[in-house]
Amino acid sequence: MTVVAANAYVDGKVVRALSLDDPSSLTPQGDEFVWIGLVEPSEAELRVLQQTFHLHPLAVEDALNARQTPKVDVYGEHLFVVAKTAHFANDHIDYGETDFFVGRRHLITVRHGSARAHTDLRAQLEATPVLLAKGVDYVLHAVLDFIVDGYMPIVDAIEEELQTFERRTLDAFLTRAEIARIFNLRRALMKFKKLLGPMTQVVSALEHHDLPCIDNDVRAYFRDVRDHIQRTEILVDGLREVLTSVFEISSLLEQQRQGVITRQLAAWAAILAVPTAVAGIYGMNFEHMPELKWEYGYYGVLAGIVVICGLLYRRFKKAGWL
Repeated sequence: MTVVAANAYVDGKVVRALSLDDPSSLTPQGDEFVWIGLVEPSEAELRVLQQTFHLHPLAVEDALNARQTPKVDVYGEHLFVVAKTAHFANDHIDYGETDFFVGRRHLITVRHGSARAHTDLRAQLEATPVLLAKGVDYVLHAVLDFIVDGYMPIVDAIEEELQTFERRTLDAFLTRAEIARIFNLRRALMKFKKLLGPMTQVVSALEHHDLPCIDNDVRAYFRDVRDHIQRTEILVDGLREVLTSVFEISSLLEQQRQGVITRQLAAWAAILAVPTAVAGIYGMNFEHMPELKWEYGYYGVLAGIVVICGLLYRRFKKAGWL
């Protein structure tokens, strides 16, 4: 059974537990509203809920496929809301989907691929009956806020990794693996940013549009969720800029270091050219060479080479090439 929790509430308090094995128990009675939470449900389980709560077939198909972008669909007096979950694991971002079937007196949440259960959230809401008594629209807000709060650990984890790259860039060359990691993080952030835009549209629709099942006094709560998403968008844009800066700074420093090495090689080549040239001249087998008959000619040539090389070394050292 994939039902995590299923309860009926009156005035924010649990009055009875529900079971899909007894579909007749699922129907709200009196002033009750029901909240049913499922994880990776089977088609048979969703069909039971479809018949009990008169869910739209297209919404049920979307919940079974779990390949939707964030959206809000209106089916008569019911809403179908799709939200995307995300969490950072094994150096990459994993995505999931949570679908909501919203009626005046029922809320059904269907989780696919989400690493964060709603168990603690449900317990917190049940501990504050005053808030839970607001009904299904407030619970919808609470779950959406819970999902959006899960985005921040992603930003924090990537930011911490980027700080390591920044320090590493100033100390040494970035390796090929590190450069590849920077590009992978950039692609991951671009994909994550594409998720945040539709999520903003979802909560904005719940805040501003005249939708069934959403009371006016709850709309302000969706504004708070929208603010959280927009704050995350700003941080993601900042991280993308930092990634670009890290790569550009690394490239500039590498060019600078290569320039220093090039100048050093050129300086040593110029210094070594002197003895090479002298040795090349005296290596020619001509009969009439200068100073061939001089007793100290050998030592004089060596001394000349040393003096010239010393002067060149001093000049290059002063110029900062060595």
